[in-house]
Amino acid sequence: MRIATNSYTDSMLNQFNALTSTQYSLQQQVSTGLKIQSAADDPTAMQNTLQSLADKAAQVQYSSNIATLQSRATAIYNVMESIQKITSRAGEIVTNAGSGTTSASTMTNYGSEVRQMIQQAVDLMNSKDPATGQYLFGGTNSARPPYATTTDANGNITGVTYQGNSSVNQVEIAAGSTLSVDVPGENTSGSGPRGLITDSSSGADLFNHLLSLQNNLNSGNSTAVSTTDSANIQNDENHQLYQISNNGAVQTRLNIAATFATTRASSLDENISKNSSADLVQTMVQLSHAQTAYQAALQSGTKLMQMSILNYIP
Repeated sequence: MRIATNSYTDSMLNQFNALTSTQYSLQQQVSTGLKIQSAADDPTAMQNTLQSLADKAAQVQYSSNIATLQSRATAIYNVMESIQKITSRAGEIVTNAGSGTTSASTMTNYGSEVRQMIQQAVDLMNSKDPATGQYLFGGTNSARPPYATTTDANGNITGVTYQGNSSVNQVEIAAGSTLSVDVPGENTSGSGPRGLITDSSSGADLFNHLLSLQNNLNSGNSTAVSTTDSANIQNDENHQLYQISNNGAVQTRLNIAATFATTRASSLDENISKNSSADLVQTMVQLSHAQTAYQAALQSGTKLMQMSILNYIP
């Protein structure tokens, strides 16, 4: 009689391979803390994990965009606040000089002060973003100073020219949601974002209004100061308050978006961990069982391989 051992040997090897593969997989889970090493381990969990990782990367980018915008919005606000102080002081000068009782020398002194205010406002409007080095108020034309001045022989500013545009960059802060914190220095189109200094929709034109005030003060024209200049500067003051208020609303939206992005990222981390992380206690138990099964199979296989046909002859 002939006893075939090929089928047994093949079966035993297949069992050893399966047990070895199980041990390796469990050992990898213990060492890495991950239950998914490849898509074949759990296709659904792998797909969910990859999607969560992609969403997390997007949230990280949104958070970075928001932080950049928050820094830029703060820099813009600081300039706005200083410009508002200038318009407020100009309003005080208008009130004092337009009374009709101000001496000629005082009017001239006020004129000199306004000249300094114009230069200060130009310097402020040519401020750069400390994070990027780009000019803040030139619209999308941010590589050169937004404002240039012309002066007379005595160095007095006689004109201020805008060199930027009225476009602003939009930045994505959430899926399908963009925001701009930028404010162009000038917008005479009648639509789009209001210009900080000159805006045709509101009638703001701070530099030209300050130049008019300076000239009327120097010439002692208190009537023009109390009528034309007073109305113009008041309008500029109101416009600056609007800009500051709008900047505050934008910063509030950024704060809300930042909180949402952080919360969303944490939630995605939990999903990634849930889908990909191994339960170490359970995995250690499974590994112990797999190692015991492997040892038992090895021992029984060794004993059976030692047997011969003589063991079956009475």
